[in-house]
Amino acid sequence: MKAVLQRVSKASVTIDGKIVGEIGQGLMVLLGVTEQDDVEQADFLAAKTAGLRIFSDEKDKMNLSLLDVGGGMLVVSNFTLCADAKKGKRPSYTKAAPPQQANALYQRFIAAVKDEGVALVQTGEFGADMQVDISNDGPVTILLDTEEIMPKN
Repeated sequence: MKAVLQRVSKASVTIDGKIVGEIGQGLMVLLGVTEQDDVEQADFLAAKTAGLRIFSDEKDKMNLSLLDVGGGMLVVSNFTLCADAKKGKRPSYTKAAPPQQANALYQRFIAAVKDEGVALVQTGEFGADMQVDISNDGPVTILLDTEEIMPKN
């Protein structure tokens, strides 16, 4: 599972001209699900995302988590994060999970983030053509890939 986290002062997602999700201060999360992902990756990534200390404390040090600052999270599915651009100039998306698996794990990630204590969780619509508007704060952008950050059993 792959995620691009952007610390934002505000973010929204629009479908067909209508805002379907929006937050103030918090995290914009673009989430890509690979064919090898399962519930374990979704739960691990949710805990990591909610607890990642990338918000500034009173000394302007990135020392606080989303939970600490009471921020919101806007989660948008993004299969293009699973792109393989090693060959040629047209990316391949064969490593992306099929839609049914991807949506189930996207929904699991959202539920797990709520279970971690994130009070405001907004989403896009799985599989829809969406317009995402963000005000990246910092800018702070973090890439997380469970293939790289999860402990190996």
